[in-house]
Amino acid sequence: MGDTLETLTKPDESKSAKIAAALARDSVFGALSAARRLDLARAGTIVHLDKGQRLFGHGDRSDAAFAVFAGEIEITIPGLDGRTVWLARIGAGSIIGEMGALDGTPRVTNAHATRRCELLRIAHSLIHDALLQEPGAALALIRTLTQRIRDTDALVERTSPMELGKRLARFILLESVNGRIIYNQTELAQHIGASREAVNRKLERWRREKWIEVNHTGLHIHDRPALLALCKRNAKLHI
Repeated sequence: MGDTLETLTKPDESKSAKIAAALARDSVFGALSAARRLDLARAGTIVHLDKGQRLFGHGDRSDAAFAVFAGEIEITIPGLDGRTVWLARIGAGSIIGEMGALDGTPRVTNAHATRRCELLRIAHSLIHDALLQEPGAALALIRTLTQRIRDTDALVERTSPMELGKRLARFILLESVNGRIIYNQTELAQHIGASREAVNRKLERWRREKWIEVNHTGLHIHDRPALLALCKRNAKLHI
C-alpha cells in the first residue's frame, strides 16, 4: 500500500457505459444529458486506491473532481492545534473535489481511502465545459454545495459544545448501528476532534465500568443505555 495515486487508466467502452449510468444517479451529473455523461465517462480516467492511500492533500492543486464508484473516501482538515479534524466520509455514488475543480484554488482538505476504492477522475476543463453548455447541471451543483455547507455547519454546531465523553459516546453509538466498530483509537480521536491519549483514557474508564469491550474484533457496546444517558446529561462523573 502506497501513499500516492495508482496509475490512471482509461475506461473501455463497456466500462464507460457503466460509469455513465452511475453518473446519472448523482444529483449534479444526473442533470446533464445522457450524451454528455457518456462523453465525461469516456474522457475521464479510472483511479484505484488501496486502504489508507491518499487521493489528494491539503495544499494540492485542484484540477479535477472525482466520482466514487466503489469504496469510501474520508475527508479531514488540519486543525489549528496540529491535530487532524474529521469532516466526512464519502461513499459510492458521490462526487468529491468539485469545489476546488471549479475555482482552481488549492485543496483545503485531505482525502484518503478508508478501504479499496475505484473512482473516475474528471478534469476541471471537462466539468467547466459541461456546466457552461448545460446550465441545469450548474444549478444542481449549487444546490449540492449549499447542502454540504449546511451539513458541515450542523456538524460543528452539534459537536463543538459537547465535552469529550459526549462526543465519543455519540460517535460510537451512531457507528454501532452498522455493526461492530472497527476504528482504532487514533481514528476515533480524529473523528471527534480529540487527542488519542484522551480517547484512550475515556475508553479504558468505560471498559472498567463494563460499558464497552475492546478486543481484536473491534469495539463492542455492552451498556447502550449508559452511553445514551451520557449523551443526554451534563455528565461530569465520567470525564
